[in-house]
Amino acid sequence: MIERIGTGVRSSKIVKHNGVAYITGQVGEGATIQEQTIECLRRVDALLVEAGSSREKMLRVTIWLADMSDFNGLNEVWNAWVPEGHSPARACGEAKLARAELKVEMIVDAAYD
Repeated sequence: MIERIGTGVRSSKIVKHNGVAYITGQVGEGATIQEQTIECLRRVDALLVEAGSSREKMLRVTIWLADMSDFNGLNEVWNAWVPEGHSPARACGEAKLARAELKVEMIVDAAYD
C-alpha cells in the first residue's frame, strides 16, 4: 500500500511505502547557508515526525547546493544535527535551485514504524 501525506497538484510532502518514507525536497529561508540549513533541517524534523520516523531512522539524504563554496557552512550545521552513529547515506551536489535566493535543498528517505 502507498500512503501519501500532504498531496498537492505537483507533489506530496511525504510518500510512505514498504517501511520507507520519502520526503519531498525541503529548503530554508535566511541570508546565509547556515541559516538556510538550520531552517531546512527544522522542516525535515517536522516531516520526519509526521511520517512516524526520526533522524535516527534516516536512510539517505540528497543535498543540492546552489554553490559548492557553501559546502563547509552546510556541514557545520549538518554535523551538529545528525545523531552520532546514525549518519545516513548522503550525496551533495551543485544545482540551480527553484529560486535565486535559495542556497540549499534536501531530499530525505527514512525508515518508519
